[in-house]
Amino acid sequence: MGFAADGSGFTLLASCVEDERVPANGFCRQHVAVLDRGAKEWALRRSPLPETRGGVGVSSSLLVLGPGRALIEEGGAEPEARRTWFTRDGGRSWRQGDLKTIGTAPEIPAGAVLTTDCARPPGSQGDDCAQERLVVVSPQDGRRRALARGPLLGAHPRPAERAEPDGSWWVSGTDPVTGRAAIAVSRDAGRSWTPSRLPSPTTAPGRHTTVVVGPDAVYAAEMGELKGGEPVKNPLRALHRSLDGGRTWERMWTTGPLLEPRTLQGLPIAGPGGRVVIGAEDREYASTDGGRSFRPTGEGSRFTRRTPIGLLRQGTTCLYDISADGVRWAEFRLACEDEES
Repeated sequence: MGFAADGSGFTLLASCVEDERVPANGFCRQHVAVLDRGAKEWALRRSPLPETRGGVGVSSSLLVLGPGRALIEEGGAEPEARRTWFTRDGGRSWRQGDLKTIGTAPEIPAGAVLTTDCARPPGSQGDDCAQERLVVVSPQDGRRRALARGPLLGAHPRPAERAEPDGSWWVSGTDPVTGRAAIAVSRDAGRSWTPSRLPSPTTAPGRHTTVVVGPDAVYAAEMGELKGGEPVKNPLRALHRSLDGGRTWERMWTTGPLLEPRTLQGLPIAGPGGRVVIGAEDREYASTDGGRSFRPTGEGSRFTRRTPIGLLRQGTTCLYDISADGVRWAEFRLACEDEES
């Protein structure tokens, strides 16, 4: 599911039929639901994606690129063979394309999504990507273009897809000198970048860092494998806080073998007065002192991500919450089985 800045949105849906006796007879039919600007209900529209058969499942993804504009990326095949479909009229028509990067973009335009591709030289072989680069998915045609200037954050930078509410764009990676976790921020739509090092608790390679800008602080959640304790999915290594917009950082929370939260789903939720919420794998934890200590909230696990109209939080498969400030949340349901939603 995704939203545009005017409140319109898109989501991918699928209805599957299984045959236990003959699994090859099973299939999944794919759909697109669209929320037009000002509409009270989602409208079911034709999906350009074909049916999948024989238990293959569904693995396509959706990027909302502005009011009435979205890109569907086909899953399953190798990146070079995947198809895309772009709409500029709310899903009423779709134009087929591909994932190839063409040309360059001097900046990140409004409505665009920031991602990466493999900067593999022409003719090279192999599945591993030795060097990635930042690319912009254009809201004009859904095509990918390499960002003309990116930060120096190692071979595998990890960008946030969307800008934060203050217009800042964040990319994580590694410091080229120390090899420790580092991030960079752009406040001019990707034309220039300011890097900063994080006070990581270890020199061991991590996964990535997710950044969220709150009303009075910026938080950076450093993800990476943990030493000791039970292995976990989506391991949270440390939580850092900046009170000067990301120029300097203080490590507030360091995860240990038993200390919770040890995991993070999506983004932290930053509120006023030092409040920060972590959606872990098993439950939700909250801090009122900027991340120095956490306590369970009594709520279950939820995944949080950024959209142009606020934070979108998903609990069950059909229950969502959305918030513009991380404090007040509006709940809605979509595509719940056996009930109207």
